[in-house]
Amino acid sequence: MEQHIYKGKLTQFHRLKIAKKEELTKNTFSLEFEISEHLKRNFEFEAGQFVSIKFKAPDKEVIHDYSMTSAPYEQKIALGIKINSPEGAAAHLSENYQVGDELWVSEPAGRFTLVSKPSEFRTIVGFAAGIGITPILSHFKNILYNEPRTRLFLFFGNKSSEELIFRDELDHLAKEYNDRLQIFYFYSKERTSNSFFHGRLDDKKLSLIINQILHLDDTDEESTIWDAVDEVLICGKGEMIKTLANACYHHGIPKKNIHFELFEEFNDDIYPVEKEFPLIENVKVEFNLLGRIYDTTLPDNKEKILQQLLIQKFPVPYSCKSGICGSCECILEEGEVELLENEYLTEKEEGKGHILACMSIAKSRKIKLNFDLS
Repeated sequence: MEQHIYKGKLTQFHRLKIAKKEELTKNTFSLEFEISEHLKRNFEFEAGQFVSIKFKAPDKEVIHDYSMTSAPYEQKIALGIKINSPEGAAAHLSENYQVGDELWVSEPAGRFTLVSKPSEFRTIVGFAAGIGITPILSHFKNILYNEPRTRLFLFFGNKSSEELIFRDELDHLAKEYNDRLQIFYFYSKERTSNSFFHGRLDDKKLSLIINQILHLDDTDEESTIWDAVDEVLICGKGEMIKTLANACYHHGIPKKNIHFELFEEFNDDIYPVEKEFPLIENVKVEFNLLGRIYDTTLPDNKEKILQQLLIQKFPVPYSCKSGICGSCECILEEGEVELLENEYLTEKEEGKGHILACMSIAKSRKIKLNFDLS
């Protein structure tokens, strides 16, 4: 086992052997790892979580996060990985590591999860784009296996049919669970026989989906399928998440039932800020990070705390800046803040004073934070 400070937190890594490797498309591949008996408890996970892989790339050591496509009941760690450029870390991983090689893999993490409700009748809708299908595939397999009363609808966008990953596995699931799962494929750069399935998944497409697919509900003649939706899962690029999350919210889905996972840094708020705050100038901020104490003064509280600390070049941990990933989680030890949005923290954590610095506006002249949670 090795410990590394990753995104400002102590992370546990173990050496795992690659058990299976498969090319999926020209720029995506999958990895499956062999988990030895003594590490099985370390690699127990929930659907929707990810692991981090540490490996050597040219001239540097890199750590990257990859969502699992496997479901917990399968008792394996399987990943889907996209190669963004020939010179990138994922390309090096694909070219230089084969079955039998070992990699440092972190213990599973992430909060893109759902509470399982096997005794309830639920309707769950998923939206994915490209490699964003990976955690949603994990979710859907897990729900189909554990929740016999839940029905699912997946809307999966890609540039073209050639770039659609896990098509065989998805089609197999749709065939095996044809009474509970429906999958619809959309292509943004490939013409389709039905123009409905051409274009990106966005707010306009969502309106069409609600009106033409999620309309008549066989289980309740007085309502639509959309009216019965309990949870929404969204995974893809930031702009897609922002557009669809807001569209789902404006079509009646509560924010607490809209869950999303971001695969890139995204600096915008997912939902617009609807509150105004009294102006406070010269906000004193003191914070602990990796055993060191820092202090500074923010000009005012017009911007969120994390963003202002980054402008001042402090090494505070972050990934998305949108309240999704939890990298900037810290404890508010003194002062008052307004937490604008929270897709990550539990009510219990909030009750203990945990906040997300990227989503927090200062409401007092002095703020004291502690990023050292472990």
